[in-house]
Amino acid sequence: MQPPLVEMRGIRKAFPGVVANDGASLELRAGEVHALLGENGAGKTTLMNVLAGLYRPDAGEVLIGGRAVEIRSPGRAIALGIGMVHQRFKLVPGFTVAENVTLGMKEPRFVFHPRSIEDSIGAFARDRGLPVDPRARIRQLSVGEQQRVEIVKALWRGAGILIMDEPTAVLTPREVRELFGVMNRMAAEGKAVVFITHKLSEVMEIADRVTVMRHGRRAATVEKAGTSPVELATLMMGRGHKAPACDVHAGQPGPVVLEALDLEAEGDRGERALRGLTLEIRAGEILGIAGVAGNGQRELAEAIAGLRRVTAGSIRVGGTDVTNAGPARAIDAGVGYIPEDRLGTGLAAGMSVAENLIMKAYRGAELSTGPFLRRGRTVEWSRRLAERFRIKTPSLDTPVSSLSGGNAQRVLLARETASRPKLIVAAHPTRGLDVAATDHIRAILREQRRAGSAVLLISGDLDEIMALSDRIAVLYEGEILGTFPCAGADLERIGLMMGGVRTSGPAREGTTVPSCMRRHGRLRTK
Repeated sequence: MQPPLVEMRGIRKAFPGVVANDGASLELRAGEVHALLGENGAGKTTLMNVLAGLYRPDAGEVLIGGRAVEIRSPGRAIALGIGMVHQRFKLVPGFTVAENVTLGMKEPRFVFHPRSIEDSIGAFARDRGLPVDPRARIRQLSVGEQQRVEIVKALWRGAGILIMDEPTAVLTPREVRELFGVMNRMAAEGKAVVFITHKLSEVMEIADRVTVMRHGRRAATVEKAGTSPVELATLMMGRGHKAPACDVHAGQPGPVVLEALDLEAEGDRGERALRGLTLEIRAGEILGIAGVAGNGQRELAEAIAGLRRVTAGSIRVGGTDVTNAGPARAIDAGVGYIPEDRLGTGLAAGMSVAENLIMKAYRGAELSTGPFLRRGRTVEWSRRLAERFRIKTPSLDTPVSSLSGGNAQRVLLARETASRPKLIVAAHPTRGLDVAATDHIRAILREQRRAGSAVLLISGDLDEIMALSDRIAVLYEGEILGTFPCAGADLERIGLMMGGVRTSGPAREGTTVPSCMRRHGRLRTK
């Protein structure tokens, strides 16, 4: 019996504060499209980065064709026939397609004949259903064309195992159909394609087998023909998994604070990131946004905070229209913003704790006289906030970059909530924090809710969503697929909706995958 093309056994990979893979395993066969499915943080991309030579595992082994190998670098992975197309393409924008495809290769070594190589690459790409102009510069190409270049680059270097990380995230429906056609042809040629995704509709359309990962290890591997979206959603969430009981606020919500109506916005690559999104949050309630990362969460948060323009729709905070009005107008309307990148976006890492704490309040009469700060009052203001939010720092003059993640996050929350904002937009507020820091940050958000603030909670941790929210909205590809009370929420239904399956009632076996599959059509028969 022929051994699997790839076997990964007992892979462990840990980073400071987190175990990404904990005894993970995977088996790939020649001639298959193998979907790798799981929630945020399940360890999918880390496991594939190990196979692609970007990470060295702390434990475990990799076998190629039944032979144990060490993959110490991407170069070694390429030599073994393994290529990976990342979510963020690894292309040089100013270089041509041909230059990117051949960059770093040993041949041609001394004499480069551009015309001949361009013609060869152009013919190679066309033969594989990946037409692209080899003389075009990467910055001139669409996102779909850039992805083709990445695939051509991998195949040109002899990849028989191609890993694709969320390849449809920024593609149009037509480009998705074309990509699936390419994947089918590769499988028919005896290659193995790993398709990392969270979209259940696409899994049911293109995959031959599916491996579901949960908590850094394999939960199950199933034949696509013998499974259903409901079963896959259950495997992702965990059979018998019980989320924390909802911590619903005892008081009645107040008036509407945030009204977002029919929002449309583009992502950083020009794709449609928000698609007619509508939601509202009332004073004294937490609305949790559940969804797999990359479905419009960041764009939604930035649009409300005034950091990203919307192309259609409106945003009102406390009755004030802040649509495309900029961050200063959003602040004046009562928006507090905790971004997911606390040091890169939320805080000035090189400035002191005190300077960061007064960053939104320094213009007020309490802390300044005209253009001059009142030194004594700013020190006292910072000291009180540091004590109230339990910020551990050698001194108020310590740079924020020197603080632990938990203390840096406390600085951010202290600054954003000190003025009793009407609305708090909290994006992944506990990501990367230890248990104690996580509990404290969650307590702060509950306190703000009790004080009457509306809270928009964006988190990749569904347990956190359940533990904090009064209501839950599921976000998929820039749309709200459903909003419902946290109490009595159906985890199976949430899992299906996070995977793009629209449901109008409790999940059940045999639930079909409507929109995406009907739109793309069946491409594969085996």
